[in-house]
Amino acid sequence: MHVTWLFEYPTLHGGERSLLAAWPALKAAGIRATAIVPARGPLHAALVRETIDIVPFETHDAAQRRLPLSELRDRLAAALLAARPEVLHANSLAMGRLSGPVATDLVLPSVAHLRDIINLSRAVVADLNRHTRLLAVSRATREFHVAQGLSEDKVQVLHNGVDLERFRPAAPTGWLNKRLGLPSGAALIGTIGQLVMRKGHDVLARAAGRLAHTHQDVHWIIAGSRHSQKAEAVEFEAGLRRLFGAAGLTGRIHFIGELEGVEALLPELTLLVHPARQEPLGRVLLEAAATGVPCVATDVGGTREIFPIEANAARLVPAGDDGALADAIAQLLADAPERRRLGEAARQRAEEAFDIRAAAARLLEVYGNLGK
Repeated sequence: MHVTWLFEYPTLHGGERSLLAAWPALKAAGIRATAIVPARGPLHAALVRETIDIVPFETHDAAQRRLPLSELRDRLAAALLAARPEVLHANSLAMGRLSGPVATDLVLPSVAHLRDIINLSRAVVADLNRHTRLLAVSRATREFHVAQGLSEDKVQVLHNGVDLERFRPAAPTGWLNKRLGLPSGAALIGTIGQLVMRKGHDVLARAAGRLAHTHQDVHWIIAGSRHSQKAEAVEFEAGLRRLFGAAGLTGRIHFIGELEGVEALLPELTLLVHPARQEPLGRVLLEAAATGVPCVATDVGGTREIFPIEANAARLVPAGDDGALADAIAQLLADAPERRRLGEAARQRAEEAFDIRAAAARLLEVYGNLGK
């Protein structure tokens, strides 16, 4: 079966990594993929490494202004007529909105992936409902969008998966301490994600400030970068750096940017903290769970589907509550046996529910049903 994937941005984040993680199993099952994607960037490079055919497609002009919807749809229709896939898979809500009417006009079976929990206009809901099938990354995502008017019959849940061989428990090697010039015994608390308001880095900064004087051997690792050039995004990052500085953490806060090998970073961390204000299904939480890294995360979106209360596999705290976040971090820093237990429970949870092979099999079934 020939499937065309549609991507909006050249970046390689959770949604793109989740789909690419399933590619080996899809390829082994006989899927041929073509990607409609921006012509340069990390995502393009990753697709080239996987020898996936590429159709260049830009959604923004040179000044990073989004092109008119009608123009994008005309260009997408031409690309699809040239590629002639049996199934179209729009890998984001935005690309689902763009492609819904196009797929309908071309009588092309299609699926759109809902990887965001955001408010939608009536027009966006109508465009998304043009697809044959809609995939939500969590029950929380499905419930949110069905309540907005997406077709209950079309939206099904398909949790992302993680490669349990690539992400697996391993002893720390100390490479990150050496790279940053830190003592070998320093505790490393990390967060991984784009530097955007939704990820809650500012809440983490305030929580870290609460612990600055009582936990002076702790170093804070911020992995990720800002991609938006909008003024408010630039100011958010600048304000975030000021927050950490004002908290008395100069010399103990480390912005390390994006790393190609997250699987190498995770075992070095004492704790993974995910302070997001909203999270449909955090990929970094799946990767941390598979690696056996103890996690403190906000109880939002699909996070409780990764770490249900009965599994007792992570510490969940309310979103935006820096006091609760600081308390959870302090408790785990003081309790090494509990950290080990949480890591083991998280790995078990990943094995039970988030194996990439199972996720790929479910996606393959979706493709097969669409292609009939």
